[in-house]
Amino acid sequence: STPAVSPQVGSHRDISHESLSLFRLLEPQIEILVLGTGDRVERLPPATLKQMQECGIAVEVQDTANACATFNFLMNERRLVAAGLIPP
Repeated sequence: STPAVSPQVGSHRDISHESLSLFRLLEPQIEILVLGTGDRVERLPPATLKQMQECGIAVEVQDTANACATFNFLMNERRLVAAGLIPP
């Protein structure tokens, strides 16, 4: 089978239900997706966040530096977590 490839995300404006599709395919399914939106926290479309929540995935949106710290903390807690990070 062909691996899933998410569309290229260059900024928070590129984050969509489609661009997050890879995170919905992970096995075991993740509980939390930490998104780092660069130098500052950016607002994502509420519909995109709701669609992820409906798939059973909580989304935490932070600036990238804090998203990295949150990801590491959640990993240490042995949570099923993934991160999508846009460089600052």
